[in-house]
Amino acid sequence: MPARRGRRAASATLGFRFVPAASRAAGRARIGPPGHPRRSSRMNARPTRLSFTRRGVLLWLVPMLFVLLILASLLWLPGRARQMEADERQEQLIADTLWLEQTIRFQLGRNEDNLRLMANEIAAGGLPDERLRARMDFLGRSHPELMRIARLDADGRIEVASDGGRGAGALLPPPSPSGLERARGTRTPQYGQPAPPPGLERPVLMDYYVPLFQGDRYLGSLVATYSVAGILEQMVPWWFAQDNEILLIDRHENVLGLRAAGGPGRGVYTHSRDLHLPYADITLRTNSVKSAPHLLPNLLVGSVIALSLGLIWSLAALWRDINRRMAAEDALRAQAAFRAAMEDSLVTGLRARDLEGRMTYVNPAFCRMVGMPAEELVGRMPPMPYWAPEVMNEYEHRLAERKAGVGNSQGFETIFQRSDGERIPVLVYESPLLDESGRQTGWMGSILDISDRRRFEELNRRQQEKLQASARLATMGEIASTLAHELNQPLAAISSYTTGALNLLESHARLAGLEEVGPIRTALEKAHAQIQRAGHIIRSVHTFVKRREPKREPVDLAALIADVIQLAELQARQHFVAIQTEIEPGLPQVLADPAMLEQVLLNLTRNAIEAMRDVEPARRLLRIGAGVDPQARGSVAVSVADRGHGIAPEVGERLFSPFFSTKADGMGMGLKICRTTIEFHGGTLAYRDNPGGGTVFHFSLPVRDAGGAA
Repeated sequence: MPARRGRRAASATLGFRFVPAASRAAGRARIGPPGHPRRSSRMNARPTRLSFTRRGVLLWLVPMLFVLLILASLLWLPGRARQMEADERQEQLIADTLWLEQTIRFQLGRNEDNLRLMANEIAAGGLPDERLRARMDFLGRSHPELMRIARLDADGRIEVASDGGRGAGALLPPPSPSGLERARGTRTPQYGQPAPPPGLERPVLMDYYVPLFQGDRYLGSLVATYSVAGILEQMVPWWFAQDNEILLIDRHENVLGLRAAGGPGRGVYTHSRDLHLPYADITLRTNSVKSAPHLLPNLLVGSVIALSLGLIWSLAALWRDINRRMAAEDALRAQAAFRAAMEDSLVTGLRARDLEGRMTYVNPAFCRMVGMPAEELVGRMPPMPYWAPEVMNEYEHRLAERKAGVGNSQGFETIFQRSDGERIPVLVYESPLLDESGRQTGWMGSILDISDRRRFEELNRRQQEKLQASARLATMGEIASTLAHELNQPLAAISSYTTGALNLLESHARLAGLEEVGPIRTALEKAHAQIQRAGHIIRSVHTFVKRREPKREPVDLAALIADVIQLAELQARQHFVAIQTEIEPGLPQVLADPAMLEQVLLNLTRNAIEAMRDVEPARRLLRIGAGVDPQARGSVAVSVADRGHGIAPEVGERLFSPFFSTKADGMGMGLKICRTTIEFHGGTLAYRDNPGGGTVFHFSLPVRDAGGAA
């Protein structure tokens, strides 16, 4: 409220300021930023008593001068305070009067807007009498200061009124003809000048005229009759009328409306404001009931003087204690600075908790460790913001042990979570925190960040795994070399026997005169071809193990893919998998080892068929494609796509690692050998997700140029 704002302004004007004792103590204890302690000049000084030397006289003289200044101020302050209070009351009354004038003008303006809107609808012919009367009644009930709202015809006769010609409105005098003519002549809404009635039994009324025009045709007027006393009653707040007498007067100082309040101070603080109503001269005058302020009682002044003399006496009594306290504060400040510097220089995190688990202290190293300021940690109750969700149960269990008093001071490893979400492994040691009487008040903990140690351990573990994988690869190479050497001889014998069987078959057929030996011959020839192929594969494996350059020759990928499909058809039929090829016509040849390349394609197709074992038969489609690689000029791209369940991201990270397999009986070397084989031929093997579901393995090989080189 305005009156309350004035009282607050008075306090600010006097210039008093209250500084809490805690703030003053904190200011005295502030010794500099953490980590940069200042060495006190009195650190080693012994507590001494001030003597009456020149410095002592000055120290006594300054308080005495202040006491004399206080006494002089006490003689001047009462009169100045009285004048300031009188000025403040007058300024407050002016501000309140201006606010009240704006409030009345705002309320009258709202009524003017409603009446003009009603007049526009009447002139437009969109407001019948029944609706008009309802609107008038509603406006009159909403604003009790409106005694009557009436519509007059062009001759000044009332056609529709808010009370229908009955009730209190029927006793009101008709609108002033001069006011109607003035509004008609100016064609603008205006107020009529209110005048006090001859008798005191009738209220002072004020009319508001709104002329009604339809083009240039005068239809009549809309007249609202106000009660001037009702304006004060409805628009002046009760709290303002309680402390002020409010009047509405005309230019001749005739009282048009009055709302009075009791009190002895009338005529001391007054203010007037013109309401600025069109064609109406009305002034708002306020008269405060507050009387002029009195001087402060002499008893108060004498009490302050006595207190000042007591202050002088107390200075002498306190001066001795001040000397001792200053020396003790210097020593304590130096000790606190040394302790703060020591704690700030630690790389070990320190924290203190009370018996309930509430954090009571953290050092800067702990704050850096968890990435949070001390203000967010001190005073917090569990769960703490640096507790990782995955080990929350462990934290709560250890806290319960601490509360039960069964914990020990042995170190334990756990995980903290920084403010950015990063996890850090830590080593925690906790011990009971005792006060000067030996009573336990909490737990003190020291925390070590062991991220570097964990990182070294992880690096060492990975190196061991790599060494083990290398050893297993070397062992596999030796086994492969031995198998290749041992299998070559039986395969050579089988090839010789197959060739001999073919020769014997031809000889017996000629002797017996048989002509239909084609199926047997075809079977033997295919067996012989597969034996040759097996031998070629074994030699290729032997070459691969020896890390020699594979034998390269021009390869037609379309024919190679056709051979692979013949070998994979048996497995595809067993699993009800349909094979579809998309080979670009006129595909250039590549320079490669056909047996090794065929083995890569056969391995990829078998993996694709096995990946679709668990999907519905309608989705089991294997698509093999080959074409010019649009992303690598001079290369041919080959893809093998299935529609299985796909490859999970965590599996894809280790898919081409040796000895990693998702099959129960797999060795984990198939895809590793396939990738190595493709890289031997100057290409790359990778995979991606199939848009239709499943996985697409693809690789690219350089094409054979016109000179026969890749």
